[in-house]
Amino acid sequence: MSSVFIIHGTGGYPEENWFPWLKQKVEEAGHTTIVPQFPTPGQSFETWQQVLKQYEKEINENTIFVAHSLGCIFLLRTLERFPRKIKAAAFISPPIGVEPILNYKADSAFSGGFDFDWKTIKTKTNAFIVFHSDNDPYVDLANGRKLAKELGVELNFIPNAGHFNEKAGYTKFEELWDKLKPIL
Repeated sequence: MSSVFIIHGTGGYPEENWFPWLKQKVEEAGHTTIVPQFPTPGQSFETWQQVLKQYEKEINENTIFVAHSLGCIFLLRTLERFPRKIKAAAFISPPIGVEPILNYKADSAFSGGFDFDWKTIKTKTNAFIVFHSDNDPYVDLANGRKLAKELGVELNFIPNAGHFNEKAGYTKFEELWDKLKPIL
């Protein structure tokens, strides 16, 4: 049995966007889903790490992380530091330092800069998934392209999907589910 962690972004919460829908799909398939509430406002990598630390014993080789927006930065930094491999990591609209990014300064401060240890990150799982769109109002498509390239995977490009949030019509995310099902 796998466990899926869904990591929200800036100002986010567990019941927004497609998170409840994905949680239901994963649980209907017989797996566990954890959607932590991270501190926002007042977010920092350290405060988010304290929340995740509560679940540390549940994170193992059967764990899948699905991160949205700022959650992608958090996941990348977590993978750099985490001592064990996980099953998979999915990144949706990742702001990884390629401008324009609407919250560039805040995202950079949260992450301690945008210099990621790609070599280490790539050792933490054999299954990476990256989604991005061409009309994201917060994070330029070049971020998704760069992340996919750094991780050695194909970018899952969906035109006109915005920031893959409720405002863009994303209360369901079938394309993500299609990628996760075979991994579960």
